[in-house]
Amino acid sequence: MPTQTHTPATRALAELLDDERSLSLEDLARACAMAPGWVTAHVCDGLLQAEQSAGAWRFTSTTVIRARRLARLESTFDADPQLAALTTDLMEEVAQLKRQMQQLQAALNSR
Repeated sequence: MPTQTHTPATRALAELLDDERSLSLEDLARACAMAPGWVTAHVCDGLLQAEQSAGAWRFTSTTVIRARRLARLESTFDADPQLAALTTDLMEEVAQLKRQMQQLQAALNSR
């Protein structure tokens, strides 16, 4: 079995996702391997959600996942940020619909 090495960044991200803690602007930028200016632009454009806390933005684990997906789409496909956000919205909606279908199938099977 291959040995996995966990960097401090991956451990911190796993802790965030497990504990539902929030990240700072710099933490989010590091988590998605983008510059803080990229995060700021996406928040200002309404593509990422941030909460205000003590005069600074804080980001949830859901935003980390969304930001990583946006960054990946933009860099891999050289996608416009608005198009990447639309694609991300559709991916999130499909995932939600799949979860709902699984719940309905489980409910039907338990009858």
